[in-house]
Amino acid sequence: MAADKKIKVGIVGAAGYTAGELLRILVNHPCVEIAFAQSGSHAGEPVWSAHSDLLGETNLRFVSGMPDLVGHDTSVIPGSTGNPDVLFLCSGHGKAKPFVETLPDCYKGAIIDLGNDFRLKADAGDFVYGLPEAFKDKIVKAKHIANPGCFATSIQLALLPMAKADLLPEIHVTGITGSTGAGQAPSETTHFSWRTDNLSVYKAFTHQHLGEINETLKTMAPHYSGDMNFVPVRGDFARGILASVYFDCDLPEETAVAMYKDYYKDEPFVHVIDSNPDVKMVVNTNKCVLNVRKHGRKLHVISVIDNLVKGASGQAVQNMNLIFGLPEDTGLHLKATRF
Repeated sequence: MAADKKIKVGIVGAAGYTAGELLRILVNHPCVEIAFAQSGSHAGEPVWSAHSDLLGETNLRFVSGMPDLVGHDTSVIPGSTGNPDVLFLCSGHGKAKPFVETLPDCYKGAIIDLGNDFRLKADAGDFVYGLPEAFKDKIVKAKHIANPGCFATSIQLALLPMAKADLLPEIHVTGITGSTGAGQAPSETTHFSWRTDNLSVYKAFTHQHLGEINETLKTMAPHYSGDMNFVPVRGDFARGILASVYFDCDLPEETAVAMYKDYYKDEPFVHVIDSNPDVKMVVNTNKCVLNVRKHGRKLHVISVIDNLVKGASGQAVQNMNLIFGLPEDTGLHLKATRF
């Protein structure tokens, strides 16, 4: 795209956690103009009323519905004209598909869905699964992207090098996630008083991200059986994911580590390190940090990401950058919250 032309962005369902993170990234993206942020529950209010840390960062106000995609609502941003170049859908699971079906034929821009409506091949249509480290060649040619889930991102990044080598046996995963992974709507297990100083297992062996994980791995590894034993854990912290992944492996440790480092050598956001990673290394960034170690016959891979950034909004912006021909790290040089 031309250096002086900004990508015009519309955000649908802009009051939730992932949309808030998306706004934080996009207000400082050098190649983006935010055309509108839609929220039925906050219509007319300033964006900072839902995302208080954006006070002073933007004068944007929430709109109640979609601005007209033929004669764009120029009141959203003074001087803004024309249809958005990309729509980010942050309304939640089950809402994107009916929304896309009602879009007028005149809208020819890109669509990036942060929910799960289009992640599985049976539902995807012309949506491309947006895991850049696996499918970059398809993403750069796509108009519609199904952004991966947070646990799915962390676990897949722990396995892609072995999948490429078609060396995946039965896999065991324990993953712990922060409370923001459950979304903004309150429930018994997201209340502060319940979550603090507490841990619990949920959706053991049945987590909804297993489908998309196995589809990717089977695409890359023809001999993978699909045997994945995944036990998710609710953590007593707000954000971040640590996935502990292990499986039988006959490779020497140095060979496995070299395989991982070679696979990710040109990926700007995935780092294979020799020390033990922790969640604070990645919170508020689009990074994934991996550690690969051999214990007897088991290869153990630790994968840490921020569930709201690399696991959601940061990866969505990474996909937008790829679609529009920008360096994929544009606007994503973010500072980790270490202390």
